[in-house]
Amino acid sequence: MLNRKFELQKLLAPAVLVMLYIFFSIFGTNFFSTDYLMNILNASYFIGFMAIGVTFVIITGGIDLSLGTTMMCGALLGATAYSNWGWNIWLSLAFCVFVATVIGSINGTLIAYLKLPPFIATLGMQMIGMGFGAIITKVVTKRFPTIGTPDAAFKYVFYKSSNTAAIPGFPTGALWLAGAFIVAYILLNHTKFGRYTYALGSNYEAARLSGINVRKWQLLIYTFCGFFSGLAGVFYAAVYTSVIPATGNGLELLAIAGVVIGGTSMIGGSGSLMGTIIGVFVMSVLKQGLMSMGLQGHWQIFFTGIVVIGAVLLDQYRLKKASQVKRV
Repeated sequence: MLNRKFELQKLLAPAVLVMLYIFFSIFGTNFFSTDYLMNILNASYFIGFMAIGVTFVIITGGIDLSLGTTMMCGALLGATAYSNWGWNIWLSLAFCVFVATVIGSINGTLIAYLKLPPFIATLGMQMIGMGFGAIITKVVTKRFPTIGTPDAAFKYVFYKSSNTAAIPGFPTGALWLAGAFIVAYILLNHTKFGRYTYALGSNYEAARLSGINVRKWQLLIYTFCGFFSGLAGVFYAAVYTSVIPATGNGLELLAIAGVVIGGTSMIGGSGSLMGTIIGVFVMSVLKQGLMSMGLQGHWQIFFTGIVVIGAVLLDQYRLKKASQVKRV
C-alpha cells in the first residue's frame, strides 16, 4: 500500500502540468495556441539545461547557487570573444561552455578538497562569476549576432529553424534539450557516474568506506553541472541575443525549483531527470499561463514559491513514511 502511494506521488508533477495547461487553456487568452507553445519551449531551454546539471548535484545532497551567474558569465565572455576579440562564432560559443565548466570545477574543488559547505562555496562563486563577467565586459551589454546577419546560423542550429512552408520555425532547441536529457538519463541510470552520484547522496561516509574516491566524483559532478550551465548559456544567447552584465543571480532558483517540483529530494539520495524536466515545464507553463491571464511576472514568483513549498512538504511526508516502515 505504501509503495503504491509513493508511485502515485511520482505522478504528481505530470498531473500538475496537465492541470495547469487545461486551466490556462480555459481561463487564459489564446493560451492553447502555437505561439504560446513556442514561448513555453523558449523559456524552458536554458532553465532545462541548468536543471539537468543541478539534478546530479542535489542527488548528492549538495547545492549549486552559482548556476545563473555561471551561465551569464560564460555567455558574456563568449559574446566578448565574438564581438571584441574577433573570434569565430562557433569558437566563441565553445568558449562560453569552457568558462562555465571551469567555474563548475572550481566549485567542486572548494567543496570536495577544501571541504567548504556547498552553500557557502557556490554562493561565493555566484558573486565571483557575476563580478568577473562585469569586470571583463566593463559593464557593457554584449550581443551575439541577430537573425539576418552572416553569423546568425547558430540561432537556426540551437534555437529555431528558418521558416519554410513545411516546417514554420521548427524549435530546434527542443531537440537539443531532448538529446541532452537522454545522455544525462543514461549517465544517471546506467553508468558508474550515476551510481556513485546516488551513493554520495544516500550515505557519503559509507561510500567513502566502501572504497569510492568520493572527492574525485564530487569534483566531477560539480564540473558536470558547470558544463550544463555553459550549455544553458549557449541557448540563452540563441534565444535572447543580448547578455547583460551583473545579472543571472536568481535564475538558479528557477532551475532548483524545477528539480524540487520534479521530486528530487533536497537531502540527497533520490531523484529523477524525468521529474526534473516535467518540473521545468511546470514553471514555464505557469509563467506563460499567468501572462495569458494578464498577470505580471511577480505572480509567477509568488505561485512558484507555493509550488516549491508544497513539493518539499510532500518530500518530507514521503521520508517520514519511509522511516516509519523501516522502524516497523
